[in-house]
Amino acid sequence: MASSVTGSGLPSGCNVFTTLPDIFFIPEFVFGGLVWCLVASTHVFTPNPLGWVMFVSVFCFVFTTLWFFIFIAGGNQSSIWPGLDAAYHFIAIVFYLSSSVVLAYFTISYKALYDLHPDVFPFKIYQEDVAAVVMSFIATLLYFIHAILSALRWKSS
Repeated sequence: MASSVTGSGLPSGCNVFTTLPDIFFIPEFVFGGLVWCLVASTHVFTPNPLGWVMFVSVFCFVFTTLWFFIFIAGGNQSSIWPGLDAAYHFIAIVFYLSSSVVLAYFTISYKALYDLHPDVFPFKIYQEDVAAVVMSFIATLLYFIHAILSALRWKSS
């Protein structure tokens, strides 16, 4: 697998699938989409910040898709793009980390409700919440790795 971290310029076309930082687009799609689906399928109780989690997952999914298509189409060949790539992924880290922590906090706090009222709050709902938390932290890790490699590419360009 080629690495664009030490090379100059950003990949375009099918080379996006062979460069080290940009190969993370695919797992970011998968895990970001899973977070989106799992949070959308959960039950929303009293007002809670799951709206923030949904905003982050949809925002990052849409912008990562847009970013991916810009890279494939070759619209990223200007000298400003390496910096924009690093900046976007660092913003995605901050967003995903904040939403992951919020999602984990509410999942832990709802565990008591699941234990007290198993007939009202089935264990399956809790399992979906836990899966959403795990997928959210995996997506955060993937964006973090992508951001570090993008920052290295930006520094070397």
